Amino acid sequence: MNIYILVEGRRTEKKVYPKWMSLLVPKITEVKHPTQVVDKNYYIFNGNGFPSLLDNHLRNAVEDVNNIKLFNYFVICLDSDEDSVAQRKQQVLDFINQNNISFVNCELVIIVQNKCIESWFLGYQKIYSRQPQSQILREYNDFYNVSIDDPEQMGKIERYETCAQFHESYLSELLAEKNIRYTKKNPNIVTEDYYLKGLIERNVSTNHISTFKDFIDFCNKINSEMTK
Repeated sequence: MNIYILVEGRRTEKKVYPKWMSLLVPKITEVKHPTQVVDKNYYIFNGNGFPSLLDNHLRNAVEDVNNIKLFNYFVICLDSDEDSVAQRKQQVLDFINQNNISFVNCELVIIVQNKCIESWFLGYQKIYSRQPQSQILREYNDFYNVSIDDPEQMGKIERYETCAQFHESYLSELLAEKNIRYTKKNPNIVTEDYYLKGLIERNVSTNHISTFKDFIDFCNKINSEMTK
């Protein structure tokens, strides 16, 4: 069992996914180059944003996978941004079809972070303050209360160009209220076991952050296949 993971994010995903994989699929280990895979390994590569992930990296990554012939899954993790999850998945499939890209004995899995990976992180309910001191955070809560409503369904305040920018700012403000600093370069808190468990509990109890569950379901599938 070997997995090739192509992530969109330049910084955050390369730090978060390996930590989460070590907790969710402890029998699989990361390698630093795709040619190093043997069995129960995964390789993760940064696609440097969207559409760069498709235009500059996907074709070469699939070529590596097909040449090595040891990968069982090719996983693409990317944001939906301002598109729907279905639209973003279709853009990937259209690119693959239009460029005659095929996978040799390797299954494609597309995991869309709706709207971005910070939207998932907002699902951890213990970071919320009932009476926030920050005026900015009070404004965010008045716009959309992510402690009650699904973070994946939140739009943006008008002054932000994208939902991803707003969701990242919202997360940073929530954590700053707890004297915790979050940046895309240093997302350390969200990689902790208790934080991951909190996100899973939020999904189970509310069905919120449903695209996060797609990732959890995939990890459970890998665990099941490795124990057969």
